[in-house]
Amino acid sequence: MRPPSAWGSSSSRSGTRAVSGSVTAGIVSAMGRSLPTRAGRVIDEVIQTDAALNPGNSGGVLADSAGRMVGVNTAVAGIGLGLAVPINATTREIIDALRIFGRVRRAWLGIAGSTVPLGPAVAAKAGSRVGMQVVSVAPNSPAAVAGARTGDIVLSLDGEAIADPTAVQRRMVEGAIGRRMEMTVWRNGALVDVVVLPEELRVT
Repeated sequence: MRPPSAWGSSSSRSGTRAVSGSVTAGIVSAMGRSLPTRAGRVIDEVIQTDAALNPGNSGGVLADSAGRMVGVNTAVAGIGLGLAVPINATTREIIDALRIFGRVRRAWLGIAGSTVPLGPAVAAKAGSRVGMQVVSVAPNSPAAVAGARTGDIVLSLDGEAIADPTAVQRRMVEGAIGRRMEMTVWRNGALVDVVVLPEELRVT
C-alpha cells in the first residue's frame, strides 16, 4: 500500500488549477467562503472551485496540479460550482483529534443571538457598529449560570469583538472548555462584564 502524498495547503490563490477526484478538473475561483451547516454552525475559509462535483464526490480529495491535497470536497454551491473544506491548521488539528481520540471536542455557552446595530454611544465604547443580541439562553447552560440574559447585547468575548453568532462559535474550540472567559455585554444602558466558563458540547 502506497503512503499518502504530502499535505498541500489551502493557501492556493484564485486562478490556481485544481483537480477534484480523478476525473474532473477546474479552477479555484474564490477563497474564504463560508458554508452554513445543518447543525447551525458555519465552516469558514471554504475553497470554491468549478471542478465538477458529482454524486459520491463528497469526502473526496481536492488536489492541486502537483497532486497535493488542498481540500476535501464538501458541497455543490450551484451549477458548475463546488465547495471544499480547506487543508489548514484547523483541519489538521481535527484530523489529529479524530485519529487519536476518535472525536472532536467543542465548547458550548448555551446562547443564541442575532446581529443588531449599535447606537452611537455604545458603538463608540465597543469600537464596532454592531453586536450580537442574545435571543435565548439555554437553562442551566454556562451562559445561564454566569448570569447572561435574553436581550443582552454581546460586545466582546475573551477580549475579541463579537458581531454575530459565528464570532462566538469561532471561539468555542477545544481549548475554551473549562477556561474562564470575560464576556462584555450592553445591558440596561450600561456595560456589564459576565464571566463565563464554557463546557464541552454534548451531542445527544
